[in-house]
Amino acid sequence: MNLLSRRIRIEARLDNPGWIGVVSSILGIVLALIVGGFVLRAAGANDPIGTYQEIFKEGFGTPADWQAGITALLANTDCPKGSLCFGPLSDTLVKASPILLTALACIIAFRMKLWNIGADGQMFMGAWAATGVAVFLLPPTTDRPVMLAAMALAGILAGLLYGAIPGFLKARLNINEIITTLMLNYIAYKWMEYFVVVGPWSIGDFESTGKFPAAASWPRLTELSDRIPVLSGLTVHPGIFLGIVAAILLAWILYRSRWGYEIRVIGNNPKAARYAGISLRRNIILVMGLSGALAGLAGMNEVAALRELNGRFQRGFGFTGVIIAWLARLNPLAAILVAFLFGGLIVGTQLIQPQGIASMLQGVILFVVVGTELLFHYRVRVEKIEQVTAAPEASP
Repeated sequence: MNLLSRRIRIEARLDNPGWIGVVSSILGIVLALIVGGFVLRAAGANDPIGTYQEIFKEGFGTPADWQAGITALLANTDCPKGSLCFGPLSDTLVKASPILLTALACIIAFRMKLWNIGADGQMFMGAWAATGVAVFLLPPTTDRPVMLAAMALAGILAGLLYGAIPGFLKARLNINEIITTLMLNYIAYKWMEYFVVVGPWSIGDFESTGKFPAAASWPRLTELSDRIPVLSGLTVHPGIFLGIVAAILLAWILYRSRWGYEIRVIGNNPKAARYAGISLRRNIILVMGLSGALAGLAGMNEVAALRELNGRFQRGFGFTGVIIAWLARLNPLAAILVAFLFGGLIVGTQLIQPQGIASMLQGVILFVVVGTELLFHYRVRVEKIEQVTAAPEASP
């Protein structure tokens, strides 16, 4: 007897043109904003469009603000009263600085199909190590370039070692890196809590290491306001260039170097890579180490901007990096623009109640964009399966 059953298969579309990826991302963001508008309405916002306008204004300013800032810059005068000038852009760049580095940490791992969900914990360990150098290892009179370079090196090494742990477990014992990186996040949180909140680095009941010496902090544009008045109050710092330089170097590694070719081959087809003589174990440890190093550098970048490490050190930048990595389609250069946009989203939603609006919008954007990409790049096919069964025996 022949029986027919059906099987649902999801298979990749092999005939998509190259531009379809850009279209799917743009369409996904537009749909995410529409869905987010309904969520904002449900959260109590009577005018979602007006709310989006306020978010944009707080995060990026307005054309009138930019024009006033340029005019004041050319005339070497203060920002006109009532205008924000470059203030929103400055705050957005400050927020974009660490999340760009965590996004790059995710990109290098995701390229090799290694799901590093621990960039947040690696960032915390980088911040902890950089603080140790700034507060306890080097004297306050150390030159600023030397101090910042030592802090960056400490952050990179701490993140590298913390990222190499799940890499080693994956390479040697084939332990799922999603589980290990996620669990290591909470170990890093508690590690930081011990040192800064209740442990030896805490000053009294302030849950803080206290302010860093001036040499251990990024210089700000506002420090030049005595010569360029329009820069008064601008908190943007050179740390943003760490992410930009890292993105350029990572793009070169991925697309122009032999190691980058090996990473992409392993990500696309591990069996073919093994057949070609590429060491999977070595590359897993190296890639996870580099991923952790970038996240650790993000931690150093953030504490050098805050000038202290306290119990309120912000969580979640590592998970925001996951979203940015996917929206940038794992392209390091595209991540620069996406991180800037997300920095504006974080800044623009700070004054909106409830406080979880920013995280909610990020989640909606990721969910809708991934869903849109699934529709564009994959098709659902229902197949008929014929099953042959033995005929029942006749009764005697």
